[in-house]
Parts: sequence; structure tokens; C-alpha cells
Amino acid sequence: MRALVRTAAAAATALALLLTGCGGGGDGRADGRITIRFQSLAWQKESVDANKQLVKEWNAGHPDVRVQYVQGSWDSVHDQLLTSFEGDEAPDVIHDASDDLADFAYGGYLADLRTLLPDRLTADIPQRSWRTGTFGGGVYGVPFLQEPRVLIANTRLLKASGVRIPTPAHPWSWTEFRRVAKKLTGKGRYGVAWPLKEPVSLTLNLGLSAGGELFHRGADGKVTLAMDAGDLVVPATIHDQVNTDHSAARTALGMGGGDALPGLFGGKYAMVPLGFSYRQQVVEQAPKGFEWTVLPAPAGSAGLAQGVSPQTLSVAEDSPHKKEAAAFIGFLLRPANMVRLAKGDWMLPTGRAALADPTLHTADRGWATGAALAGTLRSAPAQSVRGYPEWKDKVATPAFQEYYSGAIDAAELRKRLVEDGNRVLARYQR
Repeated sequence: MRALVRTAAAAATALALLLTGCGGGGDGRADGRITIRFQSLAWQKESVDANKQLVKEWNAGHPDVRVQYVQGSWDSVHDQLLTSFEGDEAPDVIHDASDDLADFAYGGYLADLRTLLPDRLTADIPQRSWRTGTFGGGVYGVPFLQEPRVLIANTRLLKASGVRIPTPAHPWSWTEFRRVAKKLTGKGRYGVAWPLKEPVSLTLNLGLSAGGELFHRGADGKVTLAMDAGDLVVPATIHDQVNTDHSAARTALGMGGGDALPGLFGGKYAMVPLGFSYRQQVVEQAPKGFEWTVLPAPAGSAGLAQGVSPQTLSVAEDSPHKKEAAAFIGFLLRPANMVRLAKGDWMLPTGRAALADPTLHTADRGWATGAALAGTLRSAPAQSVRGYPEWKDKVATPAFQEYYSGAIDAAELRKRLVEDGNRVLARYQR
């Protein structure tokens, strides 16, 4: 979730969108018919094509309610939306991610969708997914696409090492994963690369597998931070791989996910933990003959549980056409359409009917592994915590970066995350 500070770039993006008619102000009517504006964050060609085609199909079947497709950007969406909300120019239908919604939901910018959505859609998406879009008892985002963290691995190196190949039914434990990474490490090669330019969400989300909670909500509704042994399993594993075992590449700590792929292709890294959608980049960028596989992330005391922040669709509170906007969301998320959107983004649908589609359960390109993990995904630990963006940016990100590099120890990490973090959260909960 982005910080609330509006940058010049975000303001420029917002202005450009407003000038092209992104705003939802006025009654949204043109030529006697309703026009609703759908701001999409799709960016891969397959995904953009799928979204635009679905808009075209809606418009063909609904001559009285026209949808206008507006292209947004993940890089600036939070600041752009904040600007458009404050200027009463927000799009009617908003594509975002669930971990970006809390401030908008609590701030009154998003419509409560509980009475607007079709019953079929409400029943089709599991309650564990609905929790990611629920804030203060209201539903402010429809979770529709999700992705687990997986290990993308060099098949040749795995086979040559003789290590046990994990499956969703029989995954590695975190302890076994550490041993495997050491065995895969050799001259000029690391067993694993952790691209941790943005370390917080990965650490917290994978931490659920070891029972990590970190954020605890009391009976009074207030959230405090507390760190126990389960919270340290994942960060300690990464720290020890980098600083003790030397089985994880130190240089990868400052990388984004895509930055580590050339090293995977070149044999410098045997495995890279990445989001499920990175498979698309592997298919497009890997050299001819590169053999790869998708493995489940390690399991802990809570099994393969992972935190996830799904992509969401919301309706602006100020939209004069909430029912029509919700009806369009219902159309976009019909099972067959949800499958199309999932394939376009190389992700998994949240809907049960869509997830059951046979094409998402093939061994090809790891689809079956991802589908098997869908039931393990849970709401990200900090999903509804006010003040989380500031804690993440000012406290957690530098603390994790220093811990993973070996600059501070676990005691100092705990002190910063908990003591400094609770001071941040307290300001938001007075």
C-alpha cells in the first residue's frame, strides 16, 4: 500500500486521467445513456486484451449502460486515487489491491458492496477471500485474482543434486529448505536468491506458515505488535542463508523479482521465491532449452498457509451509478470471465467455480501447483491495520533490510518492529 503523500508524478498521472475523462463526477450520462468509468490496472498485453474484450462484450449487450475503459498504473494508483477522490472525480469502478484499500474504506471513499453484488458472486468467493476486502464490517473490494508465493527452480540443478522434490502434498519444511539450499550451492552458484527490495509483505505473508501473526487485535479493536518464535522462523531462515550458510546471494537482497531472473536462467541461482505470476516472465525471457519447475514455498507449523493481498474491484462512494457499476463487476467476475482474467494475469481466480476450470489444473507451466495452493491463502496479516503503510515504510523496511544484510541481530529487529512500530500504530488508534 502506498504512502498517502502525493508526489508530483502521481499528481501528473491523476491530472492526465482527469483530462481524459476518468472522473466519475456528474451523472455519467451521455446521449441519454449511463456511462460508467472502469479504471483497470492490467498491464501485460494478455491481461489488457482480456479486460478490453470484456468491456466490449458488456457494451454490446448493455446499450443503456456503457462502460468506458480507462488505463491506470500500479506505480501510482494510490496517490492518483486519493487525488481523484478528494477532487470528486474518481472512476466508478476501481481496480486495486486489497492491501491498498484500508485508508480509502475507512475514509468513506468506497461504497459498501454488501447489498449491491449479485448473490451468485457473494456465494462463489470463499469467506477467507472476502475478509481481504472487509474493513470495519463493510465490504469495500471484491477480491478476484490472487497469487501464492512459489519457488521457481532450475529443474536440471534440482535433479543433479538428488534432493527430494517437494509437492503441495509433501512440501519442504523451513528446516529442510535450508538444507536443500546448502546442497544446491556450489562454485559460482547459490542455492537460492531472495529478491527483497520490498521485504515486508513477503516476510509477513510467508510467516503465516510458521504461525507468525505479528499484528494482534484486542477486544477493544486496537492493534498492537508482538513478536514470538513463529514470527522469526522465516526472517531467521533468510538471515542465516545469507550470513551463515552463504547459500543465498547477498547481492539479490536489493533486487526486485524480475531482476533475479537472469541469474536463474544463467545457473547462478538454483531457486528464486517469486509470486506465481512471474511464470509469464520466465516463459517470455528464458533462453531456449531452459528447464524450470514451480515448487510450493516451505511449510511450517501452520502448513502451507500464506498471506495474500488479492487484486480487487471496488465502487466509488460518490458514483451516481453504484448499481450499474456493481452489475458490471458481476459480469466481469462470472466464472468463465474470471478464468479469462486469471489467465491474462497468470494468476489464480478467487471464485470456486472459476478455480475448478480444468485448464488451471494442468502440469504445464506450474498451473496445477498454484491451484493446489489456492486453499492455503489467507488475508495478509496487516490487511486492515491503519498505520501499516507508515510502519512498513519507516520502520519495517529498513529494519528487515538491515537484519537480512547482517547489520543488526534478531533482538534489535524485534525492538524496532515492535517498540517503534507500536508507537506508529498508536497515533492512528487514538
